[in-house]
Formats: sequence, C-alpha cells, structure tokens
Amino acid sequence: MSSPRLEVDLNKLYHNARTLTERLDAKGIAVTGVTKAFLGHPDIANTLLKAGIHTLGDSRIENIKVMRDAGIKAKMMLIRSPMLSQVKEVVAYADISLNTELELIRALSHAAQHADKIHGVVLMVELGDLREGIMKADLHAVVRETLCLPNIQLKGIGTNLACRSGIIPDTRNMAQLSALADAIEASFSIKLDIVSGGNSANANWVFNGSELGRVNHLRLGEAILLGCEPTERQAIEGLYSDAFSLVGEVIESKIKPAQAWGERAQSAFSEAPPISLSQGSVSQSILALGHQDTDPDGLNTPPGIVIRGASSDHLVIEAKQCLPIGSEVRFQPNYSALVRAMTSPFVSKVLNGKAG
Repeated sequence: MSSPRLEVDLNKLYHNARTLTERLDAKGIAVTGVTKAFLGHPDIANTLLKAGIHTLGDSRIENIKVMRDAGIKAKMMLIRSPMLSQVKEVVAYADISLNTELELIRALSHAAQHADKIHGVVLMVELGDLREGIMKADLHAVVRETLCLPNIQLKGIGTNLACRSGIIPDTRNMAQLSALADAIEASFSIKLDIVSGGNSANANWVFNGSELGRVNHLRLGEAILLGCEPTERQAIEGLYSDAFSLVGEVIESKIKPAQAWGERAQSAFSEAPPISLSQGSVSQSILALGHQDTDPDGLNTPPGIVIRGASSDHLVIEAKQCLPIGSEVRFQPNYSALVRAMTSPFVSKVLNGKAG
C-alpha cells in the first residue's frame, strides 16, 4: 500500500458522531458536523449523516460544492463569512452562512433575488476571542437592516471562541450570548431558530453540567474526528481518538551522531533548530514525510520513537534500533496535522469500514 497515507476508520467516526449527537440532543443542542478538515470528502460526510447529523458545515464553498456534486442533499452551512467574490456560489450551494458584515449580507440578498432563493443568515457576535464577530453595541443595527433585506432570512446569532486567542467558552460568555438572543427577540418581535454557542471547544462547558441558557446549536469538527476537545486536547469520555492514522515509510536507517556539527544557522523551517539531548550515537531513521504532507509538530508517536526534526519531505526520528528500509511508522495526528495531511496531494487517503 502506498505511503504516506492517511487511514480513516469510518466505524470509529460513526461512533463518535452518533455518541455526540445523542448526548447533545438530550440537552436540546443540534449539531452541525464540520467537514473542512476532510475537504468535504463525500464518504466521510455521509458517515456523519448516517450517524444522525442533519446539517454539514464547511468554511470553504468549494468543499460544499464537492458534497453537492456528490449528491449530498443535507442542509449546508458556510461557517466562514462569505467572500464578496463568491456570493453567487454561496447562495447556490449553501443554505445558511455565518456573517458579520452588512455589505456581504446585502450582496447575498442581491444574489438570492437573482437565484429566486431564500438564504439563511446567522449573525456572529464578538465575545472576546477577537476573530470574527459583530461588536455587541452594533448588533441591533445589523439585525435591523438584515431583517429588511429581501430573500434573506435571519436564522439566529452565534459566536466563535478558542480559535484565535484561546478564550474558553464558559458560563459568563455563554450567558452573554443567551442575553443577546433574548434582547433581539424582544426588540424585534421575532424568534431566533439558532443560538450557536461555538465549536468543539464548548465540550467541557456543555458536559460539565453548565446552565445552557438559549444555546441550542454547536459546530463540531475536532470532537467528532479526533474525540477530544481543543482547549486542552483532552479526550472526551466514550469517544475514539484514533479514527485517523498517518503512516510514513522509512527511506534511510543509520547509526549517526546524536549531535550535529559545524556552525549553526537557521534550518529550513525553524529559526531555532531543535538540539538533541542525546549523546554519542543514535539509531536514526528518515521517513518520506514532511512539512508538505503534514504538521510534524502535531504527530503523536508510537512508544519508543521520538521525532527529532523535519524538512519539506523528510521526517527524522530516533528509535531504540534502526528500522528496516521500507517499514512503516504509524502516527496519530492532531487537528493541525490532520488538516494538512488531508490537504496534501502527496498523502493517499484510505477509508476503512462501512459505517452505519
């Protein structure tokens, strides 16, 4: 089998998606399954749908188009603010989009009129992480104009935390989101269908018995795919953390000095090249795997193996003994490593199992 390759266990993904969907449904929270890490791969997307997820979300309209072209008819949510240059495609392929700019919502309205479609909008609110979001003081004005735009339906409000600044979803900021939903409904005499509390980083807040308030929706990627929550990368009880494996092949295996020699400067990918703490000689192997294929810092190694460095297409490891040429090493990727491996054209994707 060719390598490097990313192996996907559909049965484990099905279990994770179904388990989370059932647990959250019991709390009145709907799940949008986020597909961006696997580029909208139709087989993986269908696994999430078979597990009970009804809405799929992606940050790139190109991935949503892939799923539509594959015949997937589920509700689609664009989870990044649309690009002005893509509003026609957004209206054509997505049912709902997350928005923060009135200029873009006006453009969506214009495109929706031409397509004779109704496009749903969720307004994202800034609650501290300083990525996307309307400031609270400006929210009512944006709601007021959004409600007046033809072919646009205000579906709700939402927020995003933990992605840029690591701000944790907690009782305080989630209560602020609930209060904003209540205030909008009271001011405009409307009902918001969606109050989206965030992403997989909300797992601890939800499952630790917090008061959920108005939050009735989450956008989950990492929790489903890797069975963990992103703030501390802690495993979520009852989920698989090894649904994805990245496999690399050994192309060199030698006994070499532990320490490099010569005058030091920057390496290809680091201003401060790592210095091995080992002394004497070590068993060093090189895998045909590098920065063009994945995030080497995001690979969890099997016992007895340590990653010592990486370049574009070489991954240097130490092991207790030299590994045979042509042998393979299997890693568990974190979210960053998974996204880059899935994106790389040099990494084969192998799907195992038939979920559902």
